[in-house]
Amino acid sequence: MTIHFHANVMNPRAREALASLASRALSLGLDVVGEGAKADLMIALGGDGTILRAVRSHPELPVLGFNLGSLGYLATVGESEFDSALQSLAKGDFKLSGRAMLEARHANSPEKAFLALNEIVVMREMTGHAAAIDLEADGKHVTRYLADGLVVATPTGSTAYSLAAGGPILMPDSASLAVTPMNPHALGVRPLVVSDSVCLRVTSRRRVNGRAEKIGVYADGEGVFMLDGDESAVITLSSQRARFVELEGYDPYGVLGRKLGWCGVNKEWESRQENCDGHR
Repeated sequence: MTIHFHANVMNPRAREALASLASRALSLGLDVVGEGAKADLMIALGGDGTILRAVRSHPELPVLGFNLGSLGYLATVGESEFDSALQSLAKGDFKLSGRAMLEARHANSPEKAFLALNEIVVMREMTGHAAAIDLEADGKHVTRYLADGLVVATPTGSTAYSLAAGGPILMPDSASLAVTPMNPHALGVRPLVVSDSVCLRVTSRRRVNGRAEKIGVYADGEGVFMLDGDESAVITLSSQRARFVELEGYDPYGVLGRKLGWCGVNKEWESRQENCDGHR
């Protein structure tokens, strides 16, 4: 099996780990190739941002995330597991999982699509005013938001920006999208979960005073185009899917437990409780 390491070489920890892991991979019988060479899969060495960049630069390759970041929902292999993960790859003890991706188009230039693995964000630019944003689903009006913006997330991206904005967590195999408003002015406005077959149209509207806020559209954190008043972004499921390597025993619920400290997994919290009990 041939693997390619994708790492942020500006990070000293990543450079050091890259050299060590490449040597270990070779000793296990894995072929290691550089940028541009044909590979069977890719190991992204860093945090979730590194994985997003890896998927964009090598969409044809299955990716496995080795976590050198802080939280790392996508980079599921911790540093203590690096060696065992390489051994699993060498033995073929893994499977591939397809992950949904989104594409955003400016309604005035529909021929150009911008891909996102995590989310498409439509948000006001550098002003202190909320934006008026209309949402349509398959041509049907849903609501008008008065908010800082709107996050449309895949199941993979539901634990990223959308979660921070108060959105729901979707499991990786959910055939759905999360639509989460950012700081809405109306208390009754809540996130939506919609089918991933829906076509969403997000339109920047003019306020009562006739002015429209400048709206930016971002794909996985990168600005892709702007919306002026009454202009729209069209967001749909992409026919292209990312592929993730899942090692034997991978459990998405277990990942949530470890990352969010659910079900008593958070040892730091347990330690604090023990200390408090000792002082009672």
